[in-house]
Amino acid sequence: MPNTDLVEKDIDVDVASMLPKAADDFKSAEGSVCENCHQPINGPFCAQCGQQAESTLKYFWVVIMHLLDDIFSFDSRAARTLLPLVTRPGFLTNEYFSGRRVHYVPPLRLYLFISIVFFITLNLFITADNNILNINDNQTVITEIKDHIKLLKEKQLTAKETNTDNSAELGDLSSNIIRFSTYLTDINKDYTIKENKHLIDMTKRLVDLELDRFHEDEAFSPRKNERYNLFASNIKKIKNGEYNELNKNEKEWTIQNNEDGTLSFDFLSDDSNKRLDAFAKSLVKKAQKALNSDTTPIVQEAIEKLPQLMFILLPLFAALLKIMFLFSKRLYMEHLTVALHSHSFIFFTILLVELLDVFYEYSVTALPALSGTIEFIGNALMIWIPIYLFIMQKRVYKQGYFFTFLKYSFIGSAYMMLIGLTGVIAFIWGLTDA
Repeated sequence: MPNTDLVEKDIDVDVASMLPKAADDFKSAEGSVCENCHQPINGPFCAQCGQQAESTLKYFWVVIMHLLDDIFSFDSRAARTLLPLVTRPGFLTNEYFSGRRVHYVPPLRLYLFISIVFFITLNLFITADNNILNINDNQTVITEIKDHIKLLKEKQLTAKETNTDNSAELGDLSSNIIRFSTYLTDINKDYTIKENKHLIDMTKRLVDLELDRFHEDEAFSPRKNERYNLFASNIKKIKNGEYNELNKNEKEWTIQNNEDGTLSFDFLSDDSNKRLDAFAKSLVKKAQKALNSDTTPIVQEAIEKLPQLMFILLPLFAALLKIMFLFSKRLYMEHLTVALHSHSFIFFTILLVELLDVFYEYSVTALPALSGTIEFIGNALMIWIPIYLFIMQKRVYKQGYFFTFLKYSFIGSAYMMLIGLTGVIAFIWGLTDA
């Protein structure tokens, strides 16, 4: 006879091990009291008021870990979502419309996660690119100047070792060494200061002319000589504190609609117009200061505003789709789903291109055999973006190629204007916080 007690015990153990995690939550909730209506709870929700038994007040890192686990876990929907998002235009959207949603990350969650990662990395990439551009550009000139000074010193040493009368040559070499040493000092100054920025730019142009003349071993042409004298004169004025006088002929930026240079509107009171004009003038002053010195802070401020602005732009884009496909019998929320998937694809693809650019910079020196392939993939992805969006629009709204192309062109043009307006707003908003 089999031991029935042992079999029953084994069955109990097996069933308990097979209970889902949610069942554990149900058990923990049994016998507790609802914090809202103070009624007994027998399950994950209160039968009286419907409030969830489990508290939503958790440690922040617990929430983050749950979110990351939901997205990146082995059996997550992310793997089934990201690949068709990039390679199959309109597939996710049509799946969502057909009711097959459980296998994929919801559109809003997908957009939020991708956009957060995209804008964080965009800030890092653009800031790094700006700094690297200035540093690399200056460093190239600095290296050229150092090499030239080294060459001049070698010539000077050779001339001293000869017994011929070469005092004139030694004098020229000494003056050249002193002049290029001065250039080196000027270019190593702080680039973020407005006067220094202009001084460095003028010095680099002057050095380019000087090195060209040295390599070509011929006198300046009249035009190059005029440019040389202009750059040398501007450098002298900047060093003598005449920077403002040097730039007095530059066109001043203004925001005005009156002949006296003020900004006002008839529907506003006098006090409101005064505040508006003062705000406009302070904005112009900040813009000139930002653009005439290091632009990195204002770029960072603008990028930080873009996520909020893009979140406002999404429903506007969905409204544009609703208008253009008015007779498609699609609900507004369906057009919003198209907008969410479209932007998720664009952000994710641009993020891939940015990462490929990083690998390309590395491969040029470390793996030159792969640099061409990486560059080709990056360019192909950028070309794929407009093609993908056209195919997606065709598959989702199921219209002919001709009408799809007409509407696609109009929507694209209108949206590019909205993007431009969004960029201007982000720039102005960034100036106010800079």
